[in-house]
Amino acid sequence: MAPHNSSQTPVTVLGLGLMGSALATALLKAGHPTTVWNRTKSKTGPLTAQGATPADTPAEAVAASPLTLVCLTTYDDVTELLHPHTTALAGRTLVNVTNGTPLQARKFASWAEEHGIPYIDGGIMAVPQMIATPAAYILYSGDQQAYETHRPTLAALGGTRWTGTDPGLAALYDLSLLTGMYGMVMGVAQSFALIRSQGIGAEEFAPLLTDWLNAMTNGLVPGTARAVDSGHHLTDVSSLAVNQAAFPNLLATFTDQGVRTELFDPMRQLLDRAIAEGHADDGLSRLVELLRT
Repeated sequence: MAPHNSSQTPVTVLGLGLMGSALATALLKAGHPTTVWNRTKSKTGPLTAQGATPADTPAEAVAASPLTLVCLTTYDDVTELLHPHTTALAGRTLVNVTNGTPLQARKFASWAEEHGIPYIDGGIMAVPQMIATPAAYILYSGDQQAYETHRPTLAALGGTRWTGTDPGLAALYDLSLLTGMYGMVMGVAQSFALIRSQGIGAEEFAPLLTDWLNAMTNGLVPGTARAVDSGHHLTDVSSLAVNQAAFPNLLATFTDQGVRTELFDPMRQLLDRAIAEGHADDGLSRLVELLRT
C-alpha cells in the first residue's frame, strides 16, 4: 500500500459494495488520502485497515475532499443519499459511477447544476477485480473542466474515456457496450444449451466457440459500423435473403433437440420484416436501421 501523499488529491468514496470498495482500494494504493462512508458501517473496516478514514455521515465524508465518488445500486439510492447534502457538496466535484440511464444522468446533472455542484457522470467498463489494471476503463461525461482537473486522480481507477459534455453520454456508451455483451451472452447460452442437448460437454466445445466468435466479431463489428454510417448495406458476404432462408433450420433444430427458442424467435421476425420491406439483397447491417422506432 502506497503511503498517503500530501500532494495527491484527497478523495471521498460513498458506497462500499464490491465496486465501491475496489475504487477506494485503488485510490489508497495510488497514495490518495481517502475518506469512505457506507450505510452499513462494518464495510468500512477493511478499507480503514488499509489507511482509509471512515466518516460517520455522508456530509462529513463529502466535506473531507474536493472530489467525491458515489457508487450505489440505483440512481434512486443516489438521490436519496445526496439531495439532503447540497450545502456540503456545493463547489466540490461529484463523480457518479452508479449504473443508470442517459435520462437519469441528465436529470441528476440538472439538479447538481442548480446547487453549484460540478457533476461528472461515469460508466465503469470493468468488474471490481479489473479496477486499476490496464484492462479497465471508465467512461465520463458532463462538466469537462471538472473532468480535466481531476483526470489524474481518476486515472488511478483505470483508463479514462471522455465522451462529451452531455451528461447522458457516458451512460449511453455504457449501455450500448453492455447491449453488445448481453447479445453475446444470449448467443453463448443458446449455443451451449444446443451442444449439451447431445451430451457434448460445454468445456469441450468452448475452444471452437471462442475461435468462431473472435473471427466473426473481428470482421462483423467494424464492417457493420462502416455500412451503418455510410448507409450502404449491399453485401458480398451473406444477404438477408440467405439468412432468412437458413434461420428456420436453427429454430427447428432447437425444437428437435429440446432447447427453447425464445431468445432467437425475435431474430426470425426481424429477418422476415427485412425481406417484406424489400431489403433481400442487403447484408445484416440493414437490421440496425430496422431497429429504429
